[in-house]
Amino acid sequence: MARRSASVRRARRQKGVRQTGFIVTWDVDSRDRSLCARLHRFVFGYVLEKSGRKYGYPGFVEREGVRYLGQSVLFVIPERLEDLRGFLRAQGVEHVTTNASLGETIFASLGYDPVRRHASAPDG
Repeated sequence: MARRSASVRRARRQKGVRQTGFIVTWDVDSRDRSLCARLHRFVFGYVLEKSGRKYGYPGFVEREGVRYLGQSVLFVIPERLEDLRGFLRAQGVEHVTTNASLGETIFASLGYDPVRRHASAPDG
């Protein structure tokens, strides 16, 4: 069985309910490693190891009402919008906010069509 990618595992952990909110997208210069690291820590969290113990600090995507949509793109409910935009502004990161709504998540496996509810024919 193929190993699931990190983005698929993340999507499966997130609640797939209907939500209204905003899509926020941003762009950073990948040559600015310091900014990229700060942004990555904020969005995804991090783990510290000290004296043989691990301490996990969850990222913004772990908060209720936040969905990771893809590289540099998050969906946030209205109550979370200012937290994200405030961080991006404080870091000097250009970003765009768009009104949006998300439907329920349909979890599908390879070869299974959740709409038709049966195995789909291979492409070809």
